[in-house]
Amino acid sequence: MSALPNAPAIPPEPVRRNAMEAARERLSGFPVLTITGPRQSGKTTLSRMLLPDVPYFSLEDPDIRAFATEDPRGFLRQVEDGAILDEVQRAPALFSYLQGVVDAERRMGRFILTGSSQFELIESITQSLAGRSAMLTLLPFTLGELQAAGRAPETVDQLLYAGFFPPIHDRPVEPSIWLQDYIGTYLERDVRQILNIQDLATFQRFVQLCAGRTGQLVNVSSLAADAGITRVTAGSWLSVLQTSHLVFLVQPWFTNLSKRLIKTPKLYFCDPGLAAWLLGVRKPEHLTAHPQRGALFENWVMTELLKAQTNRGLKPSLHFLRDKQGREVDALVESGPTQIEAIEIKSGETIASDFFDGLNYWRENLPGRDIITWLIYGGTNRQSRSQAAVLPWNDLSPVLSKLSAG
Repeated sequence: MSALPNAPAIPPEPVRRNAMEAARERLSGFPVLTITGPRQSGKTTLSRMLLPDVPYFSLEDPDIRAFATEDPRGFLRQVEDGAILDEVQRAPALFSYLQGVVDAERRMGRFILTGSSQFELIESITQSLAGRSAMLTLLPFTLGELQAAGRAPETVDQLLYAGFFPPIHDRPVEPSIWLQDYIGTYLERDVRQILNIQDLATFQRFVQLCAGRTGQLVNVSSLAADAGITRVTAGSWLSVLQTSHLVFLVQPWFTNLSKRLIKTPKLYFCDPGLAAWLLGVRKPEHLTAHPQRGALFENWVMTELLKAQTNRGLKPSLHFLRDKQGREVDALVESGPTQIEAIEIKSGETIASDFFDGLNYWRENLPGRDIITWLIYGGTNRQSRSQAAVLPWNDLSPVLSKLSAG
């Protein structure tokens, strides 16, 4: 018998996260595991998969937050055997009392704390839970996770349009509608709470200006001028976007050639769909001839490289290399004492000879380094060329496995 037209869809099985193994390792060696990441990246789902038998409390709930804040001892007395405490930065007074509970019985894997504000969480943990809590960052899905679950986008344009936030792939929801609400909620709730901003329209314009600079060198003065704010304010707002895991900066790689190298970081968003929405993309077809398509493709690949490390609990070591003449490699990761993975990213479906120019130049001009070269492009054929190993957009596993090895 078929389901009624208006019957709710059966929720799909949770996507298995690549961070699961690293999370379990940390739970076995620490009383507390703290999971940070952007809102709606799957922190709660992962936590409940890790500790399915302990109670769950969201500190976003006003009643629970009031209980935890006004009577922290009483609140923790009911969770002495362990608990998942979601968005725990909303009740900062809880941390010092949690320290006493953990120290009274140093049993491993009792608590999972989650939060979307990295600054507030790290500050509280440094003060109260140093040595007692392991840290793990959970970003939205990877392409590989969606492929394993049979939910992966079929084309590059669909991928860049939808992005990788779990609700978009777990529910029958149009990505542009979900992302619109996500931005609205983030601006109304998180930013106003952290920065006490009165003019949200100006802040949203600032975020959109950041999206327009995806994959570019950060110029805070230019951002400030275009947004009509001071440079100090622009720097503060950019910092909040970072600590909220909405954007990340990739630092340049330095060598003894440092006088010739660019030393300014590049800006990326944690999710390409989020950046695409901010740029006005409302359908996959909008990306076909979009002037920012290449930048969005680069942004997506950079997030995949970043997640390969964060999902293993590794400190990100993602860099780029560029000199003042513009000779560049998009991504650089040290994979050994003298070995470097150099990765060029091109959104085109057809490989052109100039795709390898940056790789060729730096392979010859970084003495004493064993440089392994890769080209990731928008086509679907894997190739082994003398200039680089060429990977299609839908199979990045060879390079990702090297980066996640630690």
